[in-house]
Amino acid sequence: MRPARRPPAVLSLALLATTPMLAAASPSATGDAAVLAPVQAFFAAMSRYDQAGMRAQVLPAGMATLMRHGKPEQIALGDFVDHVKPGKANIEERIRDPQVRVDDDLAVVWAPYVFLLDGKPHHCGTDVFNLARVDGHWLIAGIADNSRDCPAQ
Repeated sequence: MRPARRPPAVLSLALLATTPMLAAASPSATGDAAVLAPVQAFFAAMSRYDQAGMRAQVLPAGMATLMRHGKPEQIALGDFVDHVKPGKANIEERIRDPQVRVDDDLAVVWAPYVFLLDGKPHHCGTDVFNLARVDGHWLIAGIADNSRDCPAQ
């Protein structure tokens, strides 16, 4: 049985052009947990500098678009993973209040994030993940984010 459908909330100008038939989602829905699993696994692997663990969560030819100072930096996800090499600093990216939208084998996750460097906020912004279900498993097909200084806490 398919879930009830309703028009999605406005997520970004880019999503305004999408079909109004996206499935309604709630944060506790089982489907949402399956969509969020590769995102969380990607971040967990990144915090361990585990390239194999990160690579297992992505379509390597997918793209990352990182908005920095109003300019996009684009890199293939496979190349992005290659750039995550062990360093002296502890890194961690945390998302909160993720919005998940699913339609058949496509999903989008939109969430504010904070990037921690040695446990302290380094930068904040919004992450947008595009995912595709391949052979029954969700994989990250694209990432977009923006970055700014974190508000004083």
